[in-house]
Amino acid sequence: MEIPRTSDELLALIQDFGRETYPTLMAIIAIAVYSGFVFMFYRVLAKKDLLTLDLSKYADDFGGKVKKYLRSILFVVQYILVIPILIAFWTLVLAVILTLLSESSDHARNALIATSVVGAVRILAYWTEDLSRDVAKMLPFAVLGVFLVGSTSVQWNEFEALMDNLPELARSFFSSLVLLAILEILLRITSTIRRVRRKRKRRRKMQGEIAQAVGRSVDDVRADTKDDGSLNYSADADAEEIQEAVEEAIGELLDDISDDVQGS
Repeated sequence: MEIPRTSDELLALIQDFGRETYPTLMAIIAIAVYSGFVFMFYRVLAKKDLLTLDLSKYADDFGGKVKKYLRSILFVVQYILVIPILIAFWTLVLAVILTLLSESSDHARNALIATSVVGAVRILAYWTEDLSRDVAKMLPFAVLGVFLVGSTSVQWNEFEALMDNLPELARSFFSSLVLLAILEILLRITSTIRRVRRKRKRRRKMQGEIAQAVGRSVDDVRADTKDDGSLNYSADADAEEIQEAVEEAIGELLDDISDDVQGS
């Protein structure tokens, strides 16, 4: 490359450099933007709790049956309405990615693949979020790799065809979303039952240890704890020493009881 001697030669050199590097620059930006979007996609989808907002706290200002009914309504809103909508959105996003970047023109197949991947990710999220993140990012990055090394281009015409055939695909896509919603609800119920059982098992074990420490029955310890949060002692000389020994266990036990009441 010759060193430009005049301003015109320098301007021509800059223009040539711009024309040669423009496609590369656009590819760099596109890959970075796509990768950032996929990063947000799989991190959100692979979380066990898609919605971190706890709507049940708004029922704490009420009491009795009103509180229970309100908590039930908020549960329905959060897990039967809001979360399925989020899952539907990410399923649609994955289906659009497959439509734009893959060579397949079978839109029903792309929707099936997207639904299957999202469903698998949601199941794995309740087991281990590490594996669910790996599965969630696998397909988008695999599609990107095939797109980059292949001779394909962005299939805008397929996207237009997808929009034209959307009414025909809406029914099957809706059925898939209903399936994902039912799956999410079952996973949430199963997870909640397992969590409650673990806490109750831990509570029973703790109550047994407390009963053994204070020399009382488990039923008495349970009744006192549910009553006012403290154990009733006689005027023995070692009452204060026993109280200090079990105070921490009582606090943990009350926390578990409070969590179970809120989760009911």
